[in-house]
Amino acid sequence: MTHPSSRHPLTRLLGYARRHRRRVLLACLFSVLNKLFDLAPPALIGAAVDIVVQREDSFIASLGFPNVYDQLLVLALITLVIWIWESIFEYVHRILWRNLAQTIEHELRVETYAHVQDLELAYYEDQSTGGLLSILNDDINQLERFLDVGANDLIQVTTTVLVISGMFFIAAPSVAWMAIIPIPVIVYGSVWFQRKLTPRYAAVREQVGMLNSQLANNLSGIATIKSFTAEEHEIARISAASALYRERNRAAIVLSSAFSPLIRMVIVMGFIAILVFGGRLALDGSLNVGLYSLMIFITQRLLWPLTRLGETFDLYQRAMASTTRILDLLDIQPQITDGGEPLPVESVRGEVAFEDVEFTYGNGQEVIRGLSLHIPAGDTAAIVGATGAGKSTVIKLLLRFYDVQRGRVTLDGRDLRAFNVADLRGAIGLVSQDVFLFHGTVRENITYGTFGATDEQIIAAAKIAEAHDFIIQLPQGYETIVGERGQKLSGGQRQRISIARAILKDPPVLILDEATSSVDNETEAAIQRSLERIIVGRTTIVIAHRLSTIRNADRIFVLEDGMLREQGRHEDLIRGDGIYATLWRVQTGERLRLAGD
Repeated sequence: MTHPSSRHPLTRLLGYARRHRRRVLLACLFSVLNKLFDLAPPALIGAAVDIVVQREDSFIASLGFPNVYDQLLVLALITLVIWIWESIFEYVHRILWRNLAQTIEHELRVETYAHVQDLELAYYEDQSTGGLLSILNDDINQLERFLDVGANDLIQVTTTVLVISGMFFIAAPSVAWMAIIPIPVIVYGSVWFQRKLTPRYAAVREQVGMLNSQLANNLSGIATIKSFTAEEHEIARISAASALYRERNRAAIVLSSAFSPLIRMVIVMGFIAILVFGGRLALDGSLNVGLYSLMIFITQRLLWPLTRLGETFDLYQRAMASTTRILDLLDIQPQITDGGEPLPVESVRGEVAFEDVEFTYGNGQEVIRGLSLHIPAGDTAAIVGATGAGKSTVIKLLLRFYDVQRGRVTLDGRDLRAFNVADLRGAIGLVSQDVFLFHGTVRENITYGTFGATDEQIIAAAKIAEAHDFIIQLPQGYETIVGERGQKLSGGQRQRISIARAILKDPPVLILDEATSSVDNETEAAIQRSLERIIVGRTTIVIAHRLSTIRNADRIFVLEDGMLREQGRHEDLIRGDGIYATLWRVQTGERLRLAGD
């Protein structure tokens, strides 16, 4: 994993949005144009006062309209044109910013999800599902809210300050400084508040991730909660996590809420200065009355929008905290790298070998020690051993969920690390004891991974898996919704659907990981009949606790503490009177009968 970037999150976000540079620039342009026309009404009011006071000597009169009523009509026409263009520019900039926000939100969510999918299995063991969901949903939505509103506000406030400051210094430099003085104070205060808010909002985003994680875990384990009547305990835990989230938000709110009132007090000083000192100049005749009116109104337009900086900076800080979490996740580099060599599934024979393999998990737990085994193409091999012997790890290494630290795993004599990962996994089918069905129809779950299968192929696979008969008895047959994780089906039904899914995939290498461990005897017999039909003509690796299910395997590998202790056929291992023979006697009850005699 890479370390989080030291660059500012806004810089990182702008770098990410570079692909939309043209749309960003266009949105900024229309925001500026909208603000320029929005600043015109105070000037129009000043012009109206100028007409009433100066009459034939007004500014508009100097443009060739000596008649006062003609001047008012000209001013009305100018006002209409300005308001029309202001409305047009407002409509366009809102469309541009909102669509841009939606586009970036969509692309960022899809890209982040795709990136998360590419990360190795070890990454997920250190992360919570709720925390990742918090980034994919809450943090990306927070960024979208800033792009939708806050970015335009920052551009328009900047435009207001630059345009009105320039106008002041051109029209009345003697009093312009009075209106400008509050701005540096406001900017400094904004930066100070920003620095104080950054760690507080980071803590808020961290806590919402933890809260989401706890909620996701509880919803996944709702059956366990109910069976142990732990509802009140879990409510207390969620309440504590939510209260901490509330407290962290309060710490940020106390500071962010103080921004606008304090800035408002600074602003009013500049407004009073222009009101008093500008008024004295107008009374003395050294400042045009119309210009004084303009300055009064324009000062308000300059300074009052700055009070919204509090809300804008609040959005900005939340967005930057979210941006940091999103882009830090995108910066994590996958440890399982693609070898790049194509592996056409039709060319795979299915010969599997482990050559002096050693593997240790990230927590330092050594699981596989000097393991060497060979499975000829087309053979059925079984891997047995006590819990913790390393059986499941062997499967994970074969699927390249992890990479070995020493030695190598080969398929048809080639190191797995040389192949395209997608091609490798496409050549291997997995039927696990922990069946995962997606919320959807039976048909969708059978065709998962083989999405273009025809109805005939689906039904044929279901019949081989002995699933067709129970499927057609379901309320909507193959279109029946199975529920989240297949909860509307029994364990045996879920298992047979997973077998149908593997049959439809038709892989040259098939892995059966405790495929019958959690079903009743009748269902096990049905599944065994299915398995006997699908293992023909392909390399099959069976992980099993029930030794009766693998007694006909071509070879059996016995693991203990991550090392290969025995190998051979069932009959040979029984005669050897070793680990396998002991396990066999325990399972068949032979030892118990001897003890009873």
